[in-house]
Amino acid sequence: MSEEQENDMEQLIDDCISEKKYGEIAEKLQECLSEKKYAEVKNLLSELNAVDIAEIAYEIEDDRLPIIYRLLPKELAADVFVEMDTEQQELLLRKFSDKEIKEILSGLFLDDTVDILEEMPAALVKRILKQADKETRDSINSILSYPEDSAGSIMTTEYVNLKENYTVGDAFEKIRRTGPDKETIYTCYVTDKSRKLVGIVSARTLLLSSPDDNIADIMETNVISVDTHTDKEYVAREIQRYGFLSMPVVDKENRLVGIVTVDDAMDVLREENSEDFSKMSAVTPSDKPYLKTSVFKIFLNRLPWLLILMVSATFTSFIISRYEDALLNLSVTLFACVPMLMDTGGNAGSQASVTVIRSIALGEAYPKDVFKVIWKELRVSLMLGAVMSVVCFGKLMIIDSIYNPMTPYVALTISIALFITIVLAKLIGSTLPLLAKKIKLDPAVVASPFITTIVDALSLIIYSNIALALLG
Repeated sequence: MSEEQENDMEQLIDDCISEKKYGEIAEKLQECLSEKKYAEVKNLLSELNAVDIAEIAYEIEDDRLPIIYRLLPKELAADVFVEMDTEQQELLLRKFSDKEIKEILSGLFLDDTVDILEEMPAALVKRILKQADKETRDSINSILSYPEDSAGSIMTTEYVNLKENYTVGDAFEKIRRTGPDKETIYTCYVTDKSRKLVGIVSARTLLLSSPDDNIADIMETNVISVDTHTDKEYVAREIQRYGFLSMPVVDKENRLVGIVTVDDAMDVLREENSEDFSKMSAVTPSDKPYLKTSVFKIFLNRLPWLLILMVSATFTSFIISRYEDALLNLSVTLFACVPMLMDTGGNAGSQASVTVIRSIALGEAYPKDVFKVIWKELRVSLMLGAVMSVVCFGKLMIIDSIYNPMTPYVALTISIALFITIVLAKLIGSTLPLLAKKIKLDPAVVASPFITTIVDALSLIIYSNIALALLG
């Protein structure tokens, strides 16, 4: 390939990356592999970001993927491996020799290694661990021993540890000596002889201090830390709240055992948000991307929820059957407005529940705030109910009366029922998530589907009884 052709290829790849056309890049690279132009492929890949290469690898044919990976520089290869999805990682590990697996492990940070092992089959995990030294295996087993949703399960033990009697010069010397193997060097942790956490010092503070200054004099002693068994979502929220690059993790005796870095915290938040979104949509969460999930797995994830909601909707059917004749005898319009009433109530309840669930997730609302939430939602619902009922009355008298004549009393009855339904739906939608949180359930589980079912049933009972009281 001439210099001009190579420049054209680089420009093409840059354009495709800017437009996220990873499939086109994958095709070009596979063409080069077919022509055995390995040097060109290596040069092009070495200029790309690890995240972009992982996206390109997703489009590469399975039999070409190991070749592409072997052409990457060692440090870049480790970063790319972390960014790949689980299936591609497993494919590479099965294709690689023990020596190549050992090289991969040497380039990974400990927490990334643990994340990968948790997704691999047992036989492959056993083979991987054989290539790790005893110290690494002990660290991996220690992290794997913590509960799945705890801070200990997502922490890394690769951090810069300083002593109080160090000078700034000593600190820089240790950072230069050990920094390449640490996940972060921007925040250093100060411990005493018993490994108890006594302070932190940032790289910025070290740079702005004199080489002869003592660490004890410049460190921050008001340290915010978490316990190894603290919920990992709480840890992620705290990192986000304080703007930390990492959070120290201590044991019961306040001894520093690891840190949780901001990139792992963001992964936790993304996973939790995806899980909550799935539950709010009445779908069992999946740990695989949609296009990588089998049809049968999607079927199994959705079926139980649909069955539960179908059975719960039976109560609504009983209520409709109970009041059907009475409503039809009073007015056909009364029965015709049942879907509108149920849909509006369900939507109103969902609005309130989603807002409150988000506040709970962000740490803005707690079960103890239930009365504050009720008072706020009551005022909102009264205003919304008033506007909606007035609009509904006008719609019924002006538009609906054209094809289905009705008396003002019927329209008024429907509007009053709509007003009460909206108020009720808002109160139920805002309080149920807080109640779920109080009794240690996931608030997302009681979101839209169940709230809609509850509101439907109650709104029908209220509607029917109001109609019988006013028109019967």
